[in-house]
Amino acid sequence: MDSRSSSGSSRTNETYGTSHFTICVSGTVIPYCCTVMQNVKATIEKLKGMIELHKDFPQKGVLFRDIFPILRDPTTYRELLELLVHEVRHNHPDITVDAVVGLDSRGFLLAPAVAQSLHAGFVPVRKGGKLPGPTEKVEYKLEYGSGVFEIQTKALKRGQNVAIVDDLLATGGTMNAAWQLAEKLGCNVLGCFVVVELTELNGRSRVQVPVHSLIQF
Repeated sequence: MDSRSSSGSSRTNETYGTSHFTICVSGTVIPYCCTVMQNVKATIEKLKGMIELHKDFPQKGVLFRDIFPILRDPTTYRELLELLVHEVRHNHPDITVDAVVGLDSRGFLLAPAVAQSLHAGFVPVRKGGKLPGPTEKVEYKLEYGSGVFEIQTKALKRGQNVAIVDDLLATGGTMNAAWQLAEKLGCNVLGCFVVVELTELNGRSRVQVPVHSLIQF
């Protein structure tokens, strides 16, 4: 995370108190009554150590941070989801989240479970041409290319409170596109919640709402 201070931006490293909620994984709702990560920093360091680095992927010169090892283990997968859910609730304790927007494609591995735990709907933002019916579109640029994101125009209602979830914040191109799509539909975007943030790329500077990351490289 960069040194820029923001009242809404955070990284999770403090100790939280007791929390009672459910986590939904692969369609199974799991009651989760626990003391939420009594040592958050140690848990995050454990998860961080599981992330694998792949050089020159998806193209030469790119260092790819792979969270899949975390998801292979049901315990660490659950801990990751727990952290994301609590990060949303901790930063917006008095606000009802109406929808969780997940980004194509790895955001789909996280956002539906977070949405279920928050008793919110899940809304996908997909790459161009993947959604049926009327859509809104936004072009974006990546560190290694460009593309188009779309959202169905009926997926969100004006005035809804929305949290955006993805696995990674790099240059901020896709996250900014997702924010723009939610804004086009008249929603109140509470913030963007990611597992990993690549701080050297300063992607949060391109996003007009608070960014919350669990792990920083």
